[in-house]
Amino acid sequence: MKNKFIYFLKVVIAIILLAIITITGAYLWPTSTLHPPESFKKTIINNVNIIDVETGNIAYNQYVLIEKSRISKIDSTKINVSDDALIIDGAGKYVIPGLWDMHTHSNQHSEWLHHPLYIANGITSVRDMSGQLNKKDSYWVGSKERLQWNKDVENNSRVSPKYVLQSSYQMDGEKAIPEESPNFFKLENPSQVDSLLQFYENEKVDFIKVYQQLPKDTYEALAEKAPKYGLHLAGHKPMFLSLEEAINLGQKSFEHGRIFMYECFPEADSLKNPNHWETYFSKSKAKIVQQFDSVQAKELMRLMQQENAYWTPTLQTLKFEANAHKNSFTNTNNLKYVTQVRKKLWWKYDTDYNKEKNLESEGNSVSEQFFEASKKQVAMANKIGVSIMAGTDVTDSYVFAGFSLHDELHELTKSGLTNLEALKSATIVPARFSNKEKDFGTVDIGKKADLIVLNKNPLHNINNTMDIYGLFLNGIYYNEEKLTELKNFTETAARSFHMNVKALISLVNSSLIRVQFAD
Repeated sequence: MKNKFIYFLKVVIAIILLAIITITGAYLWPTSTLHPPESFKKTIINNVNIIDVETGNIAYNQYVLIEKSRISKIDSTKINVSDDALIIDGAGKYVIPGLWDMHTHSNQHSEWLHHPLYIANGITSVRDMSGQLNKKDSYWVGSKERLQWNKDVENNSRVSPKYVLQSSYQMDGEKAIPEESPNFFKLENPSQVDSLLQFYENEKVDFIKVYQQLPKDTYEALAEKAPKYGLHLAGHKPMFLSLEEAINLGQKSFEHGRIFMYECFPEADSLKNPNHWETYFSKSKAKIVQQFDSVQAKELMRLMQQENAYWTPTLQTLKFEANAHKNSFTNTNNLKYVTQVRKKLWWKYDTDYNKEKNLESEGNSVSEQFFEASKKQVAMANKIGVSIMAGTDVTDSYVFAGFSLHDELHELTKSGLTNLEALKSATIVPARFSNKEKDFGTVDIGKKADLIVLNKNPLHNINNTMDIYGLFLNGIYYNEEKLTELKNFTETAARSFHMNVKALISLVNSSLIRVQFAD
């Protein structure tokens, strides 16, 4: 009996040691590196049609000269240069500016799991709405990482979109911050605001990401003092003060499709009580939609337009909640680009929760009603003149880097935007919001050569933005073969054992993730 026990113990120890060795080996296993294509001092696109995303006009049969990273000449006659230039036949093709995704979340594995898919789908610039606190996180990235990625793109040594407007970590009050972090991150009172702003100014951050549960007096202090540090506020509608107050206090962009629904129904003040707003919201979602006050909403939209506040509806998040119970939605081919760790430990929980809620309802679920209502509100806001920006909320459930931006453009057109207006929301509007229209947003001489060459005209059908012939990032040309390679790279990385181990360990070790899940 003793010998059997000893044998059993040895087997268990051997299995444990083997598991430790396997996991350690996978974690330390080197990751593959993507390299940009060959660079040329001069590139010419011959005989291509250029779409003006500001007017919708098309300049047919144009010749475009790109020198290093900028457009140096656009002409209706053939451009002759030396033999070592790269020549691209643009006959029958259409050129638009590179697309922008203005609401994303990057992490320590984005280099393998997100960046290739952005570029393969024509997204050349993104705004990351997440960040770090006072130390490097094992999961989230911060301004230091993103600014280094930008330098690498400028040096043509990295495949990555440009990261515009660096974000702080999400500010949501003390419950959202790990206990061991400096107290000023918790923003329990207005006296901590200067310390927070000073810290993020030193981190070369551009804006404070505000979340829902900041105390009203702290939010007001943030809004008042942020400009003195060269920062602005962007993010969720704060729950404990009105949307009108937040707009007048200068919040520069508002995220997600619910901002007007939170505000425009008879009992909206019940959502502003810090003690029970979540309980009230969970039991009153149907009432919020059914008693929506469109007159009040239009007044707030006019105020947004007057105060130049932008809106990023991220319709993809509400679309997921509305369709989580439908196999036709959840059985998508894009799942091959997502690690098993994320699918099983994050997305499955989210999907099961929303599926159960949707199946409880007869007919359209409340989530479906929210989704349809948000699209109507996008149409209202656009008609009034609110600046709409395309954003997706990567890496939320069933939001896919790159691919979902095209889905967002499609949903924006279904919401009432024209194809041209949808293109604007992902090109010139975000460039203007970011104060970068001098370099980006349109196809013009002197601007950066971040361009997409499309096989078909997106003004005829917005889905033609997916039909990509080639792409320029910082003047470097990615042909169809290279774009396919980028997709294959992420597919391989996502299913690899070592990447899944790295993703799991980064999640487990992140104090920021632990606090998020606990909350």
